[in-house]
Amino acid sequence: MSGASDRSSERSGTADAEGAATMEWTKPLPKPDFVNAEYWQAAADGRLLIQECPSCGHRQWYPRALCTACAADPEWLECSGRGTVHTFTIIRQFGMKPFRDALPYVIAMIDLEEGPRIMGDIPDIDVDTVTIGMPVEVFFTKAADDIGIPRWRPATA
Repeated sequence: MSGASDRSSERSGTADAEGAATMEWTKPLPKPDFVNAEYWQAAADGRLLIQECPSCGHRQWYPRALCTACAADPEWLECSGRGTVHTFTIIRQFGMKPFRDALPYVIAMIDLEEGPRIMGDIPDIDVDTVTIGMPVEVFFTKAADDIGIPRWRPATA
């Protein structure tokens, strides 16, 4: 069975100057706050950020107010957007809209080249071709003016 189900609502739209796809986003949106607003805005601009501690060098994702290793104030680090699939699951049934319109789909944990692990979907792919260790690269869907959603696709050479 191919994972290329009809996802026209996710594929419709255009890319902006930074390469973030603009579309009508129908899934729940994150709620930016004082800790993570810069992260979501960067994603809307087509950039992937993680946090890096200037005191101890620890890198972390998801955004937090303090370094989880030494409690210093973390800074933002722009990432390459490349990584590998650490693990994944294939969602084959989910009764609620808009998720059921995307079935089947892949949710994966991605090991970034920079160290932290991040979660996201791998849309528009035959779900049976996803493997642990598969190289991936980020792309973004602009869900609102100040919110981009990092998503993943097989890496190009």
